[in-house]
Amino acid sequence: MTNQVFTHFLFNQLEGRTGGAGSELRWDGEGWIGTDMNRLWIKSEGVFEDGSASDGDHELFYDRPIPRLRYFDAQVGIREDLDSGPNRTWGAVGIEGLAPHFFQLESTFYFRDSGHVAGKVTGAYDLKTTQRLIVQPQLEMNFYGSPDRARGLGTGLTDLDTGLRLRYEFSRKLAPYIGFAYTNQFGSTAAYSRQAGESVANPRFIFGVRVWY
Repeated sequence: MTNQVFTHFLFNQLEGRTGGAGSELRWDGEGWIGTDMNRLWIKSEGVFEDGSASDGDHELFYDRPIPRLRYFDAQVGIREDLDSGPNRTWGAVGIEGLAPHFFQLESTFYFRDSGHVAGKVTGAYDLKTTQRLIVQPQLEMNFYGSPDRARGLGTGLTDLDTGLRLRYEFSRKLAPYIGFAYTNQFGSTAAYSRQAGESVANPRFIFGVRVWY
């Protein structure tokens, strides 16, 4: 452990999705600055479609390794839902790291005024077929304890985003990819979407680039 300051930035998903109900641009990126023991994390994800943004989730965390739990960090901070819908501000606490067999895992609990709570679980795994060709299965699930009709959210498991990406690393810092993504909504969240004339389940082909610095 040293006090040297490092930086890292990654767009794991910067992609177009086409097919089904239409086309959209999705981004999912994160970056940090700090030492081995203390880091400031910034995370952002969302979707841009038909001239407006949705599912905009932007987070700021203080991050520190968890003692005696190798490869996992504890994170505490804030989340701002900032897109074309009503803004929401949450407190956040979670963990992020590598589970056994190098499975990337992130689990975060959110809370805000009036007893509203939420959770998000994401996972991904890099399967190397060659030194440059990598297959990545990915999964994200979101949960909410109370409905938020203004943002089209019900309770329980609200939505699922999963995909399979095949990328080619020209270098470790630049890797275009293609793949398939599937999103689905559940319960009253799905009912809100149907009432608004929106599709609930969307299979889509994807193409994008993964970049890091």
